Amino acid sequence: MTDPSEGDQHHILQPAKKAGFTSRLRTYFLTGLAVAAPIWITIYLLRWFVEFIDTYVVGFFPDQYHPDQLLPFTVPGIGVIIGLIALTVLGALTANFLGRRILAFGERLVDRMPIVRNIYNALKQIFETVISQSGTSFREVGLIEYPRRGLYALVFVTTQTKGEVLEKASTDDGLVSVFLPTTPNPTSGFLLFVPKGDIEILDMSVEEAAKLIISAGLVEPPKNNGTTDPAETDLGSKA
Repeated sequence: MTDPSEGDQHHILQPAKKAGFTSRLRTYFLTGLAVAAPIWITIYLLRWFVEFIDTYVVGFFPDQYHPDQLLPFTVPGIGVIIGLIALTVLGALTANFLGRRILAFGERLVDRMPIVRNIYNALKQIFETVISQSGTSFREVGLIEYPRRGLYALVFVTTQTKGEVLEKASTDDGLVSVFLPTTPNPTSGFLLFVPKGDIEILDMSVEEAAKLIISAGLVEPPKNNGTTDPAETDLGSKA
């Protein structure tokens, strides 16, 4: 004689198998999305950048010299190639004596234009500073207490503070210029001048810190060469 409880038990276990199958499908879908989304977004952004440069650079050419008119087919990225060649040639011309004289003459003309002069000089100083310090700028990630004691924020170390800011600051420890990015857009943020003793340099790279900021803390960089923090293991076991 069949035990009625066996039928009830079989009825109860049946939905569990269905839920497990649905859970696997959901996991497969999310895994595929995690793999495909970064690839698709990267390709889309690269394509948009190439098309934007092509449209902007090639637009300077007369119609009779347009690459699409000279070639029987469209070459994607021709604007990027032409732009790189033009910048290289411009740098080579500026490096010689005649190019420097022409550049100096052009800058003297710009200095006579009040608004244009301020914009040009500011942009020139920024680009010269970034290029001259490209080997050291934004190479370190620091941790500071911000916006108050007991709260911490990630910052990108830019350079040692110099000039009037350092002279007027009431500190003998020296200052470090840092960029405090915002989440989830790390391109905006704040420029802070932090005493050297108040910043802790971290081992994580700039790329790892950017991922941590963009993901609002969800993408945690590996610690100790990819090993798991024992504190996280204990926390997970308690949970």
